[in-house]
Amino acid sequence: MSVQTEKEMLCINQIIGQKSQPIMVETDCVVPDIKPDILNTISTTGTVCIYKKEVLDGKVKLEGTINTYIIYMADNENAEIRSINTNVDFSNTIDVENAREGMILEENCKLKLIECRVLNGRKINIKAVIDVDLKVSSNENMEFVKQISDINDVQLLNEQMQINSLLGNGNTVAYAKDTLMIDDVDDLAEIMKVNVDIKNKDTKISYNKVLVKADANVKIMYLTADGRVNSVSNLIPIMGFIDVPNITDDNLCDVSYEIKNLIIKPNSVEEHSVYVEIEIAVSCNVYETKELNIIQDLYSPTTNLVYKQKMIQAMSQKTILKDMCPIRETQFVSEIGNGKIYDVDIACTTLNRNVLKDKIMYDGELELKLAFAQENNKLNVKTINLPFNYNMECNGVNSNSQVDTQMEINSQDFVVLADGSIDIKIDVDFVANVSNTRNINVIEQIDVEENRNFERFSVVIYFVKPGDTLWKIAKEFKSTVSNIAKLNDIENENNINVGEQLFIPMFR
Repeated sequence: MSVQTEKEMLCINQIIGQKSQPIMVETDCVVPDIKPDILNTISTTGTVCIYKKEVLDGKVKLEGTINTYIIYMADNENAEIRSINTNVDFSNTIDVENAREGMILEENCKLKLIECRVLNGRKINIKAVIDVDLKVSSNENMEFVKQISDINDVQLLNEQMQINSLLGNGNTVAYAKDTLMIDDVDDLAEIMKVNVDIKNKDTKISYNKVLVKADANVKIMYLTADGRVNSVSNLIPIMGFIDVPNITDDNLCDVSYEIKNLIIKPNSVEEHSVYVEIEIAVSCNVYETKELNIIQDLYSPTTNLVYKQKMIQAMSQKTILKDMCPIRETQFVSEIGNGKIYDVDIACTTLNRNVLKDKIMYDGELELKLAFAQENNKLNVKTINLPFNYNMECNGVNSNSQVDTQMEINSQDFVVLADGSIDIKIDVDFVANVSNTRNINVIEQIDVEENRNFERFSVVIYFVKPGDTLWKIAKEFKSTVSNIAKLNDIENENNINVGEQLFIPMFR
């Protein structure tokens, strides 16, 4: 016979699988007919664009491209500096145990390495390594027993807890479009290099919608018709709305941005300008903090109850922290002399991360690739490595916490001083997505076993054993915690001592 119960619904976002794996990409590229032969490469850079992703049974599939720019020295009399722009497509399947179609996929794809090798004057080989961090999760609506209404003497062991329940999620596609004006004296010959990163991320909640705002930081290095190198940069605003019913200002929004497509080309309508169009996928998970009073155990002194119980993992103490690490260095680079720096690629790498109580400690390195020209206007690239140490204060974090960290370049400034040294100022934003996981026993269904005979009420003597609690003793002898405490003059029900003699009122 089923027991009448009051139930509550809870949406649990459970991590099904996490995986970090490199993707190797390799292809050959033919130099376009309009370009001169290639003698050697000067630099190779790229932007990863993911245009399709899906969760399948037992695996995750990613499809995308690396928007690649190769700057090279031409094999001709003038040894010109030229460039090639090509897309390196890839499709990769990664095994993720227990993944199922329809689950939620969060991924972070970072270009770790890209290099170019000259095969002959008209053909080059491109190799790239993409570091992929995957997280597959599921949203499970869990119904659990909150209260029992038709058994008067039922004894309940409850636990107060605070968890983060998934309120809802959604996604949208946003576009950053603009025309970047170059110097009026520059006749644009070709685009040599493009850097795109997303910064100044912000969210606002209004009328069941999440307003996402950010800036696409676009830097373009280009070649003029008379053989000069120049650069232009600009911030292009990104904005989009994601519908999430019942959202409030107290909820936590976990938002991620991903470049899907990138179009950078000379503007055919307006001279001295470059057209920029960036397609960006924006996804958002919204969490609410819920106070729960969960039944962990139950029994009745007079009724034989049986119940179904399930162990689930719930998220708790989720928070998103952002802090800034200023890096200030002076480096002497003899090759630059009194030349001009046109562009700097910055790659942030965490070499070691140590999570302690209320603190996250990072040891890392910044790799700087400086594109510069001396008085002869010949472009060169110099690599500088800057180690760094940074500690982030984070209340509630511990060695068992789940910590996902993104490092983003907030601002950068490079000044060539008179003695040939470079004054370096870089601000790195550390964004730590922190959560803890706790196991919860939830009771799904309670039934009554019939035909149980009870004998008269009596008292037994019991000596407390290691690991005993009043609840365990009361359940074993079909008594109650309150009756045992009252009979033995126990003031604190959570404080009993091994070997202590207790009188247990019970049914026999």
